[in-house]
Amino acid sequence: MADLSTTWMGLELKSPVIAASCTLTGSVEQVSEAARCGAGAVVLKSLFEEQIQQDAARSLGGNEQRFYYAQAEDYIREYSRGDALWAYLELIRACSREVSVPVIASINCVSPGEWVQFAREIEEAGADGLEVNIFVMPSDPSKSSAENEKVYFDVLNAVTRAVRIPVAAKVSSYFSALAHTAEALPSTGIGSLVMFNRFFSPDIDIDTLELKPAPLFSTPADYYNSLRWIAMLSGRVGCDLVASTGVHDSDALVKQLLAGAKAVEIASVLYLKGFEEIRTMLEGLEEYMDRLGFSSLSDFQGRMSMKHSLHPAAWERSQFMKHFSDIS
Repeated sequence: MADLSTTWMGLELKSPVIAASCTLTGSVEQVSEAARCGAGAVVLKSLFEEQIQQDAARSLGGNEQRFYYAQAEDYIREYSRGDALWAYLELIRACSREVSVPVIASINCVSPGEWVQFAREIEEAGADGLEVNIFVMPSDPSKSSAENEKVYFDVLNAVTRAVRIPVAAKVSSYFSALAHTAEALPSTGIGSLVMFNRFFSPDIDIDTLELKPAPLFSTPADYYNSLRWIAMLSGRVGCDLVASTGVHDSDALVKQLLAGAKAVEIASVLYLKGFEEIRTMLEGLEEYMDRLGFSSLSDFQGRMSMKHSLHPAAWERSQFMKHFSDIS
């Protein structure tokens, strides 16, 4: 039987499929189901920076001595009593007791600040790791690309200084020099880059003339962007790479591993087909490995990356001329 185990940020995973942060990973029962179906790790539903700040304001607002808090630890101790934050810590504790796979906490943020110290509480609650989901929309014309990208470094430096557990950064492709930034981000002390996050996108209702959400779920065609970047960055960055967005079946899983991913994160397919799809994807991976004679993931991980490719330039080219010349 093929060995499907892998490592991620120093954590041992029984399989390369990670249940990504979403509402489906927001309860002990659901996390247990993901683990039962073969998930190598589970990333818990995210806490949002705004949620933490609101709880902090609510907690401090009722304290007559709130203006005398000079230390961040006092600040955190006060606001960590908020209902949402307390419930999140309890979720970490319960999941850590219930499942044997790594339990990864998640914070969705857009800025550094005192809230980062809450990461210590997450570590103390028993999380095996922390995923920091950062997205800075580069829409402000007064801010340079360097200013936007500095936010990522500021946040990650603050978090990695606060905790000893491994930290993953889940990022978007909205960088002016993605390869340069990806190579530099591990200097913050992170153990992994997750590429890429999927965020809210607006659409327009042409009848009501109102904004509405674009489709929330990814499609099987959405893995191409991360596939290219995983392949181009594999072996070039000083941390593990994880693919995210658009992985809906075992074929896409295999392709990301061939490109150099240590694992993949999935969410949309779990909404569409349920946690049992993890088992189906792993069965497909196992069948592929048996068919080609691979006994472990290390036998083929990264084999098709740019670093090991016989034709590395193919990963960089946009060959529309060749593609469309074949269409009659």
